[in-house]
Amino acid sequence: MEEIKLHDAVALLSDLPEHGLKRGDVGTVVEVFEQTPHHPAGYIVEFVDDLTGAVYATTDVTDASRLMVLNFRREAA
Repeated sequence: MEEIKLHDAVALLSDLPEHGLKRGDVGTVVEVFEQTPHHPAGYIVEFVDDLTGAVYATTDVTDASRLMVLNFRREAA
């Protein structure tokens, strides 16, 4: 599994119904945090509507197996 880093584009691999998010939703990692005595390590992911640019969800994901890093490549014209 590829290491998830700050500003990575990621896709959800499972639903997060408590946040209104579904498998396949795409977001950006806006924070990476280490484990503390009160909270596990994880990521804060922001989900933005691609048509309006409005943020529709921001949530922490503490299970990296629920995320897949997306790699975009431009094709030569």
